[in-house]
Amino acid sequence: MRRSVPVAAVAAITSAGLLLAGCSGGKGSSDSSGEANAATKGIVNASDAKGGTVTYAISDAPESFDPGNTYYAFIYNFSRLYARPLTTFKPGPGAKGNQLTPDLAESMGKPSDGGKTWTYKLRKGVKYDDGSTVTSKDVKYAVERSNFARDTLSLGPNYFQQFLKDNDGGYKGPYKDKSDAGLKSIETPDDQTIVFHLKKPFAEFDYLVSAPQTAPVPKAKDKGADYTKSVLSTGSYKFESYEEGKQLTLVRNPQWSAKTDPLRKQLPDKIVLKLKVAQSTIDKDLQSGNTLVDLAGRGVDGQTQAQLLTDPKEKANTDNALGQRLVYTALNTKVKPFDNIECRKAVEYAIDKKAVQTSLGGPIRGELASTVLPTDIDGYQKYDLYPQKYDKDKLDLTEAKKHWDKCGAGKITTTILARNDRQDEVDAATSVIDSLKKIGVTAKIQSYPTSKYFSDYAGVPKFNKKNNVGLIMMQWGSDFPTGYGYLQQILNGKAISQSGNTNLSELDDPEINKLLESAIANTDKAAREKAYAEIDKKTMEQAALVPLTYFKVLMYRSPKATNLVSTSAFSGQYDYLNIGVKK
Repeated sequence: MRRSVPVAAVAAITSAGLLLAGCSGGKGSSDSSGEANAATKGIVNASDAKGGTVTYAISDAPESFDPGNTYYAFIYNFSRLYARPLTTFKPGPGAKGNQLTPDLAESMGKPSDGGKTWTYKLRKGVKYDDGSTVTSKDVKYAVERSNFARDTLSLGPNYFQQFLKDNDGGYKGPYKDKSDAGLKSIETPDDQTIVFHLKKPFAEFDYLVSAPQTAPVPKAKDKGADYTKSVLSTGSYKFESYEEGKQLTLVRNPQWSAKTDPLRKQLPDKIVLKLKVAQSTIDKDLQSGNTLVDLAGRGVDGQTQAQLLTDPKEKANTDNALGQRLVYTALNTKVKPFDNIECRKAVEYAIDKKAVQTSLGGPIRGELASTVLPTDIDGYQKYDLYPQKYDKDKLDLTEAKKHWDKCGAGKITTTILARNDRQDEVDAATSVIDSLKKIGVTAKIQSYPTSKYFSDYAGVPKFNKKNNVGLIMMQWGSDFPTGYGYLQQILNGKAISQSGNTNLSELDDPEINKLLESAIANTDKAAREKAYAEIDKKTMEQAALVPLTYFKVLMYRSPKATNLVSTSAFSGQYDYLNIGVKK
């Protein structure tokens, strides 16, 4: 889920980064607030103090605030303030944040029929912000609209569409369902009970229903694509106002009750999210206290990074965390000449990963990668099918040229895509372009905003084919913290969609597809992890993507914020559920 740094600053970052890595972690209490990496070890400035305004900012605008129509980790995280999925993650540091817990459901799912049927009971007394009662039918409707009305809501994953029992392609979602009956594979025998019937066993289904797509939506209040402007709240906060492209304001939901919600604390009076704010401005506002959280959770820009890491006092307010993320270049297997595996292998050897790492901000922003699975996902195994050799920091291109000659493409021109509001991604793409020139590939960069990257450009196969898009810059985080939650949506051929697609390589390998399907049906966790490692290696044998770095985020932790904790469940971001403000 997704900076330019001067050469002198890189040296400072590298040196300071070593110092940061050696700092002791926090102790999980407010006295650890003055230590670097404190929020990766505990909850910093723990407090139940109520009142005030928590201000967020982001450099673009999110693709959608609709919990059923989003696929960015930061909205998965943020949406829990106003939308309660069946399960979610407990706020906790690092891997402790991966602990799954019931949310809208009163307990974890009850599997039956060998794991093909999952039953959940909703908590009693949960209400929307208009006072109406949440029912299981609202959860069923939410899943149907988010997974089957893909012509209207195309931005989220389509797991349910792939795995629900009676989906033969005939059901087109609630907006086109003339019978108004919905899917037979989702039953609601009473207002508190919802039952999912799957084609095959799904051992990690409790993780799947943590997606905001299971947050209830009452059919009578649904506005399709416009629901994003006034989402009906089940969380501790509700929409007060929304100025598209400018600002979203949330206020306390008077219908929320702590009796039905053991997770949320409803601390601030108001939550304000400022949209389309320059990253450099966000960084300054974080340091001054005018902004408490950078919503995207991608870390400070290069210039700010250099300043923070060379100032001991400021460095103490930083957190450098892994987040189950990989930065990579997807190779489009359907666009010439990258439909030829030899061409793809040549690119694997040709891209100078050290140069890309430098463009991203140095080792503190991620170690060099050689696998699809990040190092902090269970199932990761260390290996390198395309080892790079350097002579005094100059990449040896012998293997790259050998495979390019086998490919027989000669000199070619292609297009590479990146997000224009992510300067580090543009810089990384520029580095990739410089590398590929040396084997005869001229790549021209086309950049687009984050908010439209998957819906209109990189995630639209027809667009890529029409525009000769052979390379796509990507950063991917786990949908949920397992190998399946990481691999499924970027590698399974069945996950390819015509808009909002995240399998950017358009890889459709029968062996990989079969391994994914058999792994998720296996109740043996160790066996699943072994399968995930095998899928990883088979993907790299296909050279479908070029792993660049195992992404690490460097975030500035506002001393004015309470309850800050960096969690793996949301890509190393701070957990947004209970952030408050110091008086």
